Amino acid sequence: MHFGDEVFLDGVTIRGDEFYRRLQSGGVLPKTSQPSAGVFARVYRELADRGAEAIVSIHLSSKVSGTCNSASQARAELGEMVPIEVVDTLQASMGLGLIVIEAAQAARQGMAWNEVTALAGELARTARFFGLIDTLEYLHKGGRIGRAQMLLGSLLKIHPILTMQDGIAHPLERARTRGKGLDRMKAITEASAPLRALSVLYSTQPEEAARLASELKHVSPDGGVTIAQFGPVLGTYLGPGAMGVALLRAGAR
Repeated sequence: MHFGDEVFLDGVTIRGDEFYRRLQSGGVLPKTSQPSAGVFARVYRELADRGAEAIVSIHLSSKVSGTCNSASQARAELGEMVPIEVVDTLQASMGLGLIVIEAAQAARQGMAWNEVTALAGELARTARFFGLIDTLEYLHKGGRIGRAQMLLGSLLKIHPILTMQDGIAHPLERARTRGKGLDRMKAITEASAPLRALSVLYSTQPEEAARLASELKHVSPDGGVTIAQFGPVLGTYLGPGAMGVALLRAGAR
């Protein structure tokens, strides 16, 4: 990602809290970009050199990022070095993360690579993501809404709830208060049960995320809820104060 002339690697040279500190400090909105095909090719070669017999490369929606395209270019560049499957989940954030965790666990338990690929595709069809926006300022700065829409929404104190639909972020509902928005996300999550996995997300308020996770334990299959922070791609537009829920519905093997 780029903050002006400074370039950072998410999770490597900049962490979540530092990202949001910079985001709220004003100035230029950061720009994000996908890894290059060369980066993927280097990682794939390293995995092959370490003895990988096949690679399952699972990614966020190709409709919001060029990451899948970079991965596919790298696969073509490497030819038949090892079998490489690129999976487009049409998801983002922990909607993607939960799929990756489950697929990695299956691979660790000895599932064949082609079965892991199929599992990831099945899980992607059960995944759902919801994000509650606390301020419309960053959607406006990022060119996602106009100034008039931002001002009207702020005046009416609207808190949109977004979801991923066919790989693209879409508005799902509009809440008139933050509390009502959180209540709606809880209700939507409960209505999605039975669940296979559940995660609560936040941008700048981990304590609130912990409370929401506690309130949703009863719909998690084992009572465990993964708490995670929004990364820069979504965080740039959702902004500070954003909350989210990602889940996998029960049904995939």
